[in-house]
Order: sequence, then structure tokens, then C-alpha cells
Amino acid sequence: MTATPPPPTLDAILPLLERIADALERSAPAATPRTDVTSADAFLWGPERRLLPVPRVNRVEIGILTGIDRARDTLVENTARFAEGLPANNALLWGARGMGKSSLVKAAHAEINAARAEGALPLKLVEIHREDIEALPDLMALLRPDPHRWIVFCDDLSFDGQDTSYKSLKTALDGGIEGRPENVLFYATSNRRHLLAREMVENERSTAINPGEAVEEKVSLSDRFGLWLGFHKCSQDEYLAMIRAYADRYGLAVEPERLRAEALEWATTRGSRSGRTAFQFIQDLAGRLGQRLA
Repeated sequence: MTATPPPPTLDAILPLLERIADALERSAPAATPRTDVTSADAFLWGPERRLLPVPRVNRVEIGILTGIDRARDTLVENTARFAEGLPANNALLWGARGMGKSSLVKAAHAEINAARAEGALPLKLVEIHREDIEALPDLMALLRPDPHRWIVFCDDLSFDGQDTSYKSLKTALDGGIEGRPENVLFYATSNRRHLLAREMVENERSTAINPGEAVEEKVSLSDRFGLWLGFHKCSQDEYLAMIRAYADRYGLAVEPERLRAEALEWATTRGSRSGRTAFQFIQDLAGRLGQRLA
């Protein structure tokens, strides 16, 4: 009869246990460092699902955003109320491309902070990319206990094909058992009023058993935005007013007739008139004049 070998001693198995523990520690994800929200007034919601400070925001002064006076005043007023702790609405800025939708959001944020009383907490801005919209509930949960008030901003928001991430947005804005945090407001820009492609809505209408209900479920996303601000293509006079405002702001010394003629030619060659087209012309003009835009 074969004798049973004695059980291994603790000293014998201790090195093995240490190797297993080391391997588990290496495979575990590193702890995500917590961002100091006082380090900046603007942040990006990164792919690692943490806030990344933006030391210098790419924006223009609100005073040179011309041709969108009504939208500008409405958004600034809504943002100011929110910053003061008063009721305010989520905002959808929709319409023609290049007409200053995202510029207005960033400019309004800067305008409100510039007017804040000394000692008051600044309004914070955090941008979330379209492809990260499914992480919006995580961002809301992170911001909920923070004492600051936050504008969550998504530029060029839209949904296509079989994309169902819009449901995460619907839940984060109004739905869910907790609802939207009291200190968070959501601003989005889009070329589409209902955020969904026309063929996406029409496909639902043609294939659903109850087409009316299917369409209502999809277009109800835009109903989560209490404030709709439409941006339309600008007229020639509005386009030239934008050109003059930029030229005055940056001190570009050009004869008015030459400025007008070159600006119109620039718009003609691009087939569009918009705030973006106007600024691109100003960049080209400043380069030819050997001047910096500061």
C-alpha cells in the first residue's frame, strides 16, 4: 500500500501564492485618478470616462457673433438663470451649418462667467463627443454631487441607421428614477431638428405595426429639449456684417469696397454664406496682410 505524501508546508506554497497575487494585481485596471474640477472652467469627457481639463477654450467673443441676435440673447438668458440656480431648459441649437451654433454655446459660457459676482462658483462646461453619448449617464452621476453648476455640451449630435444610443440620451435628460441632476443642463447642436435622419423616421413609419407610435418614440428625443433655437442661412447683408465685425475686431486695415468685393468673391467660390465662411475669409485676409489674429 502506497503511503500518502505529506501536505505541502506554508513555506512551500507561499512563493506560488505571491506570484498569483502579483499576476492578479498586474491584470487589474489601474485606478482612475479623480480630476480636480477647480483646475479649469472647461473639460472634455474623455474615452477613459473621466474629466480632462481644457486650459484654453477655442472660442470667439460673443460680441462678434452677428446675425443670430435672438438666439444669442435667448441662450445667454437661459444660461444666466441656470448659473444663478433658477429653473432653465435643456437647449437644442439646430439648423444651417456654419452659423455659429457651437460658437454661441462656448461664448455664452464665457459671458456668464465674466459676469459672475466675485466669490461665486464659476459655471463649468464639459463637452462630450457624439460617440461617447452612451457614457452620458456615468457623467451625470459624476457631476451630481459637485457643488458647481455644469453645462454638458455635445456638438453635431445626430443619430443614423440602427443606432440606439439615443435611448441613453433620453434617459439621462428626463427619464430614469433619479432624473437629470439639478446642477446639470444639456446643450446640443445639430443640423437636424429632430436629431434623426429623415430616412430613419420614414423607415420606422413604413415597417412598424403601429407606425405612428414608432415615429413618436423616435422624434420624442427632441422633446427633451425645452429650448429650441433655429439657425438659418444668412443673407448677403448679414454675411457682410459678419465680415465687418471680424475685420474691426482684429484691426484689419482694408478699404471698405475692397473688403466687400473680396468677401463676396470668397463666398461665391465656396457656394455658401455663413459665419464659418466669413471667419475663413478673415483668416485668409489676415494671412495675406501679414497680421496675426489675437
